[in-house]
Amino acid sequence: MKLRRHVAVIVWLLFVAACALVIGHSRFTADMSAFMPRDPTPTQKIMVEQLRDGVVSRLILVGVEGAPPGALAELSKRMAAQLRGAPDLAGINNGERAGLEKDFQLLWRNRYLLSDAVTPQRFTPAGLKESLSGYLELLSTPMSGMAQRVLPGDPSGELIHLLEQLQGEAHPAMQDGVWFSRDGLRAMLLAYTAGAGNDIDAQERAMHAIRDAFEGARKTLPEAAQAQVRMTGPGVFSVESRASIRNDAWRLSLIATLLVASMLLLLYRSPRVLALGLFPVASGALAGVAAVSLDFGSVHGITLGFGVTLIGEGVDYAIYLFTQIGHDEAPRDTLRRIWPTLRLGVLTSICGFSAMLISGFTGLAQLGLFSIAGLVVAVSTTRWVLPHLLPQGFSVHASTRFSSALMALVRRAPRARMLLFVLVAAALALLAWKRDALWNDSLSSMSPVPKEALALDEQLRRDMGAPDVRYMLVLSGSDQESVLQQGEAVAPIMRTLVAQGLLAGFDVPLLPSRTVQQARQAALPDAAAARSHLAQALQGLPFRSSTFAPFAQEIAAAKRQPLLDRAALQGSSLGLKLDTMLVQREGKWSLMLPLRGVKDAQALERDIRASGNAFVLLDMKRESEQMFRDYRHEAAKNALFGALAIVVLLFASLRSVRRVLDVCLPLGAAVVAVTAWLVLTEHALSIFHLIGLLLVVAVGSNYALFFDHRCASPQDRERTVTSLLFANASTVLGFGLLSFSQSPVLNAIGSTVACGAVLSLVFSAILIVGRDE
Repeated sequence: MKLRRHVAVIVWLLFVAACALVIGHSRFTADMSAFMPRDPTPTQKIMVEQLRDGVVSRLILVGVEGAPPGALAELSKRMAAQLRGAPDLAGINNGERAGLEKDFQLLWRNRYLLSDAVTPQRFTPAGLKESLSGYLELLSTPMSGMAQRVLPGDPSGELIHLLEQLQGEAHPAMQDGVWFSRDGLRAMLLAYTAGAGNDIDAQERAMHAIRDAFEGARKTLPEAAQAQVRMTGPGVFSVESRASIRNDAWRLSLIATLLVASMLLLLYRSPRVLALGLFPVASGALAGVAAVSLDFGSVHGITLGFGVTLIGEGVDYAIYLFTQIGHDEAPRDTLRRIWPTLRLGVLTSICGFSAMLISGFTGLAQLGLFSIAGLVVAVSTTRWVLPHLLPQGFSVHASTRFSSALMALVRRAPRARMLLFVLVAAALALLAWKRDALWNDSLSSMSPVPKEALALDEQLRRDMGAPDVRYMLVLSGSDQESVLQQGEAVAPIMRTLVAQGLLAGFDVPLLPSRTVQQARQAALPDAAAARSHLAQALQGLPFRSSTFAPFAQEIAAAKRQPLLDRAALQGSSLGLKLDTMLVQREGKWSLMLPLRGVKDAQALERDIRASGNAFVLLDMKRESEQMFRDYRHEAAKNALFGALAIVVLLFASLRSVRRVLDVCLPLGAAVVAVTAWLVLTEHALSIFHLIGLLLVVAVGSNYALFFDHRCASPQDRERTVTSLLFANASTVLGFGLLSFSQSPVLNAIGSTVACGAVLSLVFSAILIVGRDE
């Protein structure tokens, strides 16, 4: 026996050490795309990729406010100057021309290949005369400096045309040479992160670089001492969400541990027994995290937050053991007596958590695996390790007055059956009445981002004119050339929609297809024709012909220059924009065109479809809601299978239809009552509430089974009921604390299970007690 004791403890210690070693090498994330489906449809796959590393996922919108406009403009300039060399930023733009010199040179060298105005007519005498007349108008505007700079080598005006196109895209207002909000109270900057949108560490480093640049610039400007910097964007949300989830996990775990420890210390009045009671919880938590890390390759922050529930439920097994040890009874004998019921309760919990394990959401599957591994290890520690560690002669001496009062309440509980039936009937009627407004399938239902941050994001996007997050036109093909040609084919259609007011604007990559570039080169005249046509165009205009000496050579060089590819654009903001819009994944190419201000999505789809191009109009809101609707149906099916598995397990173990009904009725009543309570408190139900309702059945079945358990004596019954009360308290503490989490996932599951656990205990006492007594 002594050898067996040592072996059990040594195996347990080795197992705990192995789990700690795995956790030490684990990667922890807070990427909310973990709660996207594991096997998405093609359209959903595009949406998930955009959320992870799409056009908008690498943008950080920056606003600097709280100082006079002149000071804000200077802050913006100094910040941009420092950030242009930051390794964690691929680009920074605040409207200054100083930061766009590389782009300017790129446009200048390749203007004849990039300009969509290059046609044979453009270089006829009439075409050149029209362009030169336009220059005359520009010379009396703020663009006169630019016009004088480019006029000698570009009389056809290709560079001016390209700059007008780029300026025609949505951008903030200008003030003191930099971007400002429309009300002039905030200087605006747009940062492109070097790291992918789902690389939260890279996003955090980029944010730190921006803050450091702001603080450095503010210290050198006394008039900007009260200025503040504000940032928003998907990467910012990811960083802040990770911090929020991490803080929730530590804070709630600490509070739960202190509360449960205080309860155990008050109950058992022994620090040693307190430590022993927490061993199953600690072992289960380590096993859960290690199992998730090994299976999924990373551990989501929400999974760690969910560990709070294991503190509540894992300690139940120790409470069942400690509280039910009779006078002069060895712990091993107590375990043999309660083990069949305890084992059945654990198996029913595993059936409930299995519905999460087979979920199509990676995040929920992590929660399921964490819980199952944690519970199995927690109950195994209780069964095979704790009896060897308890002090000799251990027993709990509960207050006689407390036990008597508790048993008196339990004996009177069946008197409330009629009231309970009325309550459940009323709850069912309420749910039937509200059935059309029960569910919330929006993506925001799982976002931990506060409303204030979302409001700031909307405001900064409106000021910046950034692309809508909602709509995106996606064109696909087998190679880069084909998707670029598709983009060129749909661009005129979208320009027509803009002219009709059905679309506010759209973004396109600057790189033309090779076919279009070749056509533009072919449209250029030879050097002799260029000189002749220019001489005719200059007649009657106040320009000296010698001013345009470089023109013919520029045309000749453009006709011979190599065609552009994406490599030629690298290192510029134009190249960065191209990289976010033109992507290759799994051997296929996609062109992502962000849309702004879509007024009529159906008209947009209809007109583009008429052009014969294959495309996907990605509506993030519609697609995410449909995705959540589909997976809610799947979750409902999984929950049904989980509940059915629990019933089958109960039949196999209890072998009595009546006893199975006795156990199931309190659980069903608790599910109905909790759902009605959520509706009454104006909670639109999400997929996570559905998971929580299944866990009510899984957790509550433990209480129903122990109430159904035939006790040998009144003293055993008293100890059993006392253990159930304290076990329920620990479970409610664990899950209840999750209702204070800022993560809607944890909040929904926690509040649902905490309420359901209480009702399961109360309803079990009402419906089971006295049936056979």
